[in-house]
Amino acid sequence: MLLTIFLAGCGEDDNGLRYGFTTEPNTLDPLNPSNTADGRSILFNVFEGLVKPDTDGNMQPCIAESWTIEQDGLIYNFFLREGVFFHDNSPLTSDDVKFSLETAASMNYIGLSLIQEVKILDGNIVSVKLKSPDHEFLPYMTVGIARANIKDREKNAIGTGPFYIDSYRPQRNLVLKKFDKYWKEDLPHLNKVTMVFFENYEAMLLALRGGSIDGAHVTGSMAAQLNHEDFDILNNYSAAVQLLALNNAAPPLNDIRVRQALIHAINIQNIIDTAFFGLGISSGSPIIPGLASFYENQSPYPYNPDKARLLLAQAGFNTENKLSLEITVPSNYSMHVDTAQVIVNQLSNFDIDASIKLVDWNTWLNDVYFGRQYQSTIISLDSPVVSPKSFLSRYYSNNAENFINFNSPEFDIIYDNILLEPGETQRYQFYIDAQRSITQNAASVFLQDIFYFRAFRSGIYGGVLNYPLYVTDFAAIYRIEDN
Repeated sequence: MLLTIFLAGCGEDDNGLRYGFTTEPNTLDPLNPSNTADGRSILFNVFEGLVKPDTDGNMQPCIAESWTIEQDGLIYNFFLREGVFFHDNSPLTSDDVKFSLETAASMNYIGLSLIQEVKILDGNIVSVKLKSPDHEFLPYMTVGIARANIKDREKNAIGTGPFYIDSYRPQRNLVLKKFDKYWKEDLPHLNKVTMVFFENYEAMLLALRGGSIDGAHVTGSMAAQLNHEDFDILNNYSAAVQLLALNNAAPPLNDIRVRQALIHAINIQNIIDTAFFGLGISSGSPIIPGLASFYENQSPYPYNPDKARLLLAQAGFNTENKLSLEITVPSNYSMHVDTAQVIVNQLSNFDIDASIKLVDWNTWLNDVYFGRQYQSTIISLDSPVVSPKSFLSRYYSNNAENFINFNSPEFDIIYDNILLEPGETQRYQFYIDAQRSITQNAASVFLQDIFYFRAFRSGIYGGVLNYPLYVTDFAAIYRIEDN
């Protein structure tokens, strides 16, 4: 840890930023969907899509300067921006876009399975034809565009973004440097961003206090331990749904009465008050409150200890035959560990023998997310795009990301209707119906959109933007003394 901190503090120029993370990219390949939230946040600054969200969640031109939608949502034509260069100084071409979209679709990148064909109409127009109409396909065109036919994108992470990757030392740091040929001439403001990776939040807090890093994402408990005269503390929501995910195929959680009982037994506000200093929005939905037009927080199973005990008894559990619940938690996320501890204490009041199994991140990915070999877990589920569809798609019965094994023919029909419905009003209603189907079937315990903080050394940095996505836009950040 001390070596990491020492290295982070050396060699920064006068217009740089050293920023802390407790997880690092699972991949540097923008077309690989298996990245961590922190990984996507970092690559947001290196790779760009045809479109890009603004801070209100609207899609804005990026690599594509404009687009048209034809045949009632079946065909999307993108007109590519001129003067866009990759970090190796080669110009972006329509072949790169075609290659990237087709490759990402073949790797099951979220939202791209609907692509039937990608065609180049002329030198700067790329046409995407879908298997069936989708009137909310545009947000998925934020997938990063990579150089065509690069054999090893892990070692050649070449994008068109405001920063390029100068160096990467796993478990230590990743250095971004300003790309001088970035198509948007006024960005980025910083010359260099060094992302320093820490084993845990305690080590990162020590680095913040010691001045080895300039900023970091911090939890409420960490923010409370910082001297607010020394740090600017900026707050926003995580744009992710924290949940106690229940494996619907694992006994006894395959009994809906058990899942309903757990939801009734867990006091979400108590979790927020105990583990998050009262900061957060309780949620009974699989999508984030920030998507206000679609969001419905009407859990059919509110906190009700009496109903919880009745349902447990109906399912055959009592003081003599206790329900056992193992909660697998990735140990590098202290907010999830804290949440698990509160839940274990709460469930003990219902004669539920709950225990915590701490695992490292790779083990969690392999055993829980991909292997589905677990009973329950606490995690936050975000979305790589600003769309309620991406939050809901993971509950589709045959989706590879449906790691909770949720299986509802009713939900599948509703979700199919979302893809086909051209009318915005009716489509919004389908989103409400889809949420209700998930919550009424007690898919999991949806807890909250975590309130989190960014801490920066006081009076040094400005331009910090908040998106309805878990990203950090380093291009917008500037040093106040240089602005």
